[in-house]
Amino acid sequence: MGKQYKKRYNSMLRRLRKNTPKRKTIYRDHHFWLRAETKLGEERIVMHPQHVQKLIDNGHTVTVEKSSVGCVRWDAFQSTGCDFADAGSWVNAPNDAIITALKELPEEDTFPLKHRHIMFAHVFKGQTGAKQFLQRLKEGGGTLYDLEFLADERGRVAHFGHAAGEVGCAFGLLNAVLVHQNKNKLMPAITQTWETFDDLAAHVRSKIDDVGYMPSLFVMGALGRVGKGSISMAERIGIEDIAKWDMAETKEPGPYKEINNYDVYANCIYLQPGSSATFLTLDSLKDPQRKLSSISDISCDPNNPSNPIPIYDALTSYKQPTRRIIDDPERPLDVFAIDNLPSRVPGESSSVYADTLLPHILQFGETSVWTDAEAIFRKHLEKNTN
Repeated sequence: MGKQYKKRYNSMLRRLRKNTPKRKTIYRDHHFWLRAETKLGEERIVMHPQHVQKLIDNGHTVTVEKSSVGCVRWDAFQSTGCDFADAGSWVNAPNDAIITALKELPEEDTFPLKHRHIMFAHVFKGQTGAKQFLQRLKEGGGTLYDLEFLADERGRVAHFGHAAGEVGCAFGLLNAVLVHQNKNKLMPAITQTWETFDDLAAHVRSKIDDVGYMPSLFVMGALGRVGKGSISMAERIGIEDIAKWDMAETKEPGPYKEINNYDVYANCIYLQPGSSATFLTLDSLKDPQRKLSSISDISCDPNNPSNPIPIYDALTSYKQPTRRIIDDPERPLDVFAIDNLPSRVPGESSSVYADTLLPHILQFGETSVWTDAEAIFRKHLEKNTN
């Protein structure tokens, strides 16, 4: 499902570039302030010590907030020569500091935002709280460079898509096994993290072997990064019955009854603005022969008006990973919808991500990756603020 989106995305960028005044490029050093993550359960970090060292070696200034959580302790950065600050002190950082992190800021915050921010903000697709966040940036004169929209002609320059697919698939399969074992219980809280994807796969496979139940899998969006990650995890675990659907299989409008024939449905699409696709509904799930017991919505857009699986309205959490959608004693159905999945394998996933992001951070403000991202922000700022 990526090709159609990429075509529309590039068309949008051409229009934005045409309407954006050209500015003279000024090459200078920057001050990157690595904000401590505040999202519950988030252990990934935007950069590891080796990436900070590279920034400093290239003349940039880096401040690292001292965080008590994360896959790498803050004191591991001491050898880089960076500066340190208390967690949350970015609000008082110099005006020219670029506040850099992975995940969004707490929704309960309301103060104006004056800095330039690099993060996954989740505010450009009509999400809950998007207008309020953009209003804060307008009031403070801040700028957002959303990591999801850092792209060149080939697509996004850095992404967690493959990692999200790996982890989301693992938990979707694990939940199906747990439902098979005991239909009256929901998945317990997820408190563990794993060093590698292979470690997570081994954990799920051990549960499969203990219960003696091998689930089947339906992957929607199989040709995209997330879908490929899901298939990779399924193959690591040893799943043999895998349906792989993408654009060719969804030319006819849904919902698709074939989804009911599999134990696990992994929703791996990139939701395009204005999409009218529908993959499944509560009505389509009423099939008396339904095998489906576990939905892993890796796309995680329950509040988007274009959500193609409109069967739930709120994300789940690591404290309560699943929500029961159909409470049938014989054929229950749970949805798993957590939006920071790679955080369960924080070291491997964030290190690989930072490897691909670093070359662009080194050229902050100097390439179309950044000017296009700012143009997208300005467009949404104008559209969604007073």
